[in-house]
Amino acid sequence: MSNKTFLTIHGGIYLVFALALFFLPTLVWPMYGVEINDKYSYFLSQHTSIFLGGLGATSLLFRRVQAAEAVQQLLKSLIITNLLGVIITSYAGVTGVFVGFGWSDPAFFAVLTVLSFSQLKKYSN
Repeated sequence: MSNKTFLTIHGGIYLVFALALFFLPTLVWPMYGVEINDKYSYFLSQHTSIFLGGLGATSLLFRRVQAAEAVQQLLKSLIITNLLGVIITSYAGVTGVFVGFGWSDPAFFAVLTVLSFSQLKKYSN
């Protein structure tokens, strides 16, 4: 897959989640077993959107960059970010914070980690 396609898909996924967690946290989080029961948890969901939206924007803005070193460093940062997602969401599942649909998060982040790593290997050659 080309870097442009990969980064477009990656950025699009993150932007969709950013918008959902900003505008619809009371609909999204219960699918993961997390309650939004006060204005503080509602705000924390919206606050999370900052980072998800930023990752989405970064991916989309870098999709046309051709400089090998810049692309490689971006892909490395996406690998680290997605690995953190695997670790943190797996922890939430193991400790019982995430239930039900929540187990899809570690799988989601694992897939993005593998795809990012695959893209890095392809681009490095």
